[in-house]
Amino acid sequence: MSEVRQNHSLKSSVNPTKIRTVDVAVVGGGIAGKACALGLAQLGLQTVQISPDLGELTPAPQGDQWGQRIYAFSPGTQQLLAHLQIWDALDQSRMQPVRDMRIFGDRGEKSDQLHLSAFESGTPQLAWIGESNVIEHTLDQASRFQNKLERLADTVEKVVVDVAGTTLQLKSGDLIRALLVVAADGAYSPIRTALGIPASEESYSQSAVVANWLSTNVHLETAYQWFLPGGDIVAMLPLPSKQVSMVWSTSPENAAELLKLDQTAWSGKFASIANGAIAQQLGSLTLNSVPAAFPLRKIRASRFIGPEENPKVALIGDAAHVMHPLAGQGLNLGLRDVAALLNILGKRESFRLPNDKVLLRRYERQRQGDTSALLWTTDKLKKLFSGTSGTERQIRNWGLGLVNRSHFIKQRLIERALGEVDFE
Repeated sequence: MSEVRQNHSLKSSVNPTKIRTVDVAVVGGGIAGKACALGLAQLGLQTVQISPDLGELTPAPQGDQWGQRIYAFSPGTQQLLAHLQIWDALDQSRMQPVRDMRIFGDRGEKSDQLHLSAFESGTPQLAWIGESNVIEHTLDQASRFQNKLERLADTVEKVVVDVAGTTLQLKSGDLIRALLVVAADGAYSPIRTALGIPASEESYSQSAVVANWLSTNVHLETAYQWFLPGGDIVAMLPLPSKQVSMVWSTSPENAAELLKLDQTAWSGKFASIANGAIAQQLGSLTLNSVPAAFPLRKIRASRFIGPEENPKVALIGDAAHVMHPLAGQGLNLGLRDVAALLNILGKRESFRLPNDKVLLRRYERQRQGDTSALLWTTDKLKKLFSGTSGTERQIRNWGLGLVNRSHFIKQRLIERALGEVDFE
């Protein structure tokens, strides 16, 4: 994207006779963008979604092979998807409820652990684990039958903002005129950059190695996470039919070595790390996907709306924030952006247009606090468990045990993780 321009007279920059007019343009083709576009259309807003990968529908996952993009879906995400009328349409045979979470410290002592239980908290489940393709396929299918939604397989090359709205110039030459633009175009959002919204970025000097496994032991609908000496974190997330999905956060150098391992070497690795606890808990693990790795970082936009003096754009998902996966909340945080925006636009006063400055500032105020708290907590936990000094090890392991003994603190943690939303 080459530029963003702010004009008081649209006629001075483009020919209005060639402009296609909509209420909202959503730029981005991921889960957050698809969910937002569908929800806006369901509100009765004429919506267009723009992304180069929208030319083909996401295929439904099938068979015993599972995709590498596995997510934890919170009850808040389930509420949003139910509100969009797609939750019941998901292939539930590929969605695994999580009833328990067990987090272990790096000293190997029995007291250094945190156990979160759905039963003890009075909730049916803490989360669901499933593939990205399950959600995207269902969103694609629902979008096909929404007459207020048009999807364009195209790329935005220029943004022109004026006092009344925004014009997007596409690579194809088309011009889209929208009252409101929603930027869901990823961690390095071209729209965020074009609007001049600064974003802080911090590399964790880690990569996440992901792979799926068949286990000989049942996982008991439990998500496991082990903190290892030296800062590595290994999570094993339950999938249907005695399968688990691994997310191993480690140094880029070790990640490269892990990607080279064969089945025998992996078995040896699981027998040795975490004092052999992974193998003891899950039994023998057989690789069921090709391992992959991606870098870990923290990104946070300084503002969630723009331009500053005349906002007509809202940032959602990775365009607004990226976090470490140790809490499994990255996608859920982005979908809470979607829920907040849909709530605000759905409840707007009859005299306010979707791009009203008051509405956009309501959205930003709502999302800034939630985002700041979760990013701060996740960042501090990651850094605490990366420390190598004896004092740091003692504090973090003692802290796990302390929280585990406090029903009140555990209940607050679970309430935060549930991320429930209100669509009344």
